[in-house]
Amino acid sequence: MNGGLVGGSIGSGLSDAEKRKGLEAEYKALEYTASGQKVTWKGDSSSHYGEVVAAQPYRVGSQDCRQYTHTVYTSGAGVTARGTACRNADGSWTPLT
Repeated sequence: MNGGLVGGSIGSGLSDAEKRKGLEAEYKALEYTASGQKVTWKGDSSSHYGEVVAAQPYRVGSQDCRQYTHTVYTSGAGVTARGTACRNADGSWTPLT
């Protein structure tokens, strides 16, 4: 996922371990979860957590792509980022910039 959405500004207050949990949640939402279902994660600190929601998949050429949102909560305040990622032949996902 090359850092995903959580690797950007929404993850600025997170530890590396928390960013990894957020990135794993992004992958799980994109790869395995039905459209509109939340994938949640909790960080080392109880005040750091998040949720990822992926939209319906669609095809671009030979690739499956999905739009998704990732909301990161730090001390109760949520910040949401939106993005799109496409699945590669090897099963990995590449965020579009």
